Amino acid sequence: MAALVAGGFAAILASTCCLGPLVLVMLGFSGAWIGNLTALEPYRPYFLGAAAIALFFAYRRIFRPAADCAPGQACAVPRVNRSYRILFWIVAALVLVAFGFPYAAPLFY
Repeated sequence: MAALVAGGFAAILASTCCLGPLVLVMLGFSGAWIGNLTALEPYRPYFLGAAAIALFFAYRRIFRPAADCAPGQACAVPRVNRSYRILFWIVAALVLVAFGFPYAAPLFY
């Protein structure tokens, strides 16, 4: 679960420079301070790398065979395992948006 949280947090940080100002403008916020959100742009590749690494470890832990789980562990419960898989795909979609948004951003501005 920690790898999923780390991946989601890194994806949000990676998209802050590009997606953040667009979302704020769409919500009606404006001002010169929105331009300061681009200060995180140089760190975007590091955030994306951290998100990809976290997703790799989350994938290895979530999609392992059920035989590797002890009866008392959370991965042995099908309902918990299904919710982890759903969360994994949500975070993976977030990371994909963070990877692709700078290329699609000119279409929105």
